[in-house]
Amino acid sequence: MLGALARLFRPKPPEPVWLEVAALRQRLANAAPPLVVDVRGPDEFDGPLGHIEGSLNAPLPELAAHQPEIIAADRPVVCVCLTDRRSAAAAALLMAAGLGDVTVLRGGMKAWREAGL
Repeated sequence: MLGALARLFRPKPPEPVWLEVAALRQRLANAAPPLVVDVRGPDEFDGPLGHIEGSLNAPLPELAAHQPEIIAADRPVVCVCLTDRRSAAAAALLMAAGLGDVTVLRGGMKAWREAGL
């Protein structure tokens, strides 16, 4: 019975915060820009949609291997993928690993390119 109660009252993992394209563009222009972590595969990263300049390619299946590098950057993190499904999963993983300032680009690279960027 106690185990069942503990599962009921277990704190929920933090939900990622969503960032709009215009807000990311502004943050990237600041003196201390965030680290953009693109969790698509290398074929997508270098594919037709390209990637955001300066972003780190850390495919979702390999994200754990990139965590030390992401943490060492000591910057806010913005997760990006094609739309925003994989990046939301990546943000949840990074937050569960202890990173505090993690956001997800709403609409991903599709939204970024649709905005003409």
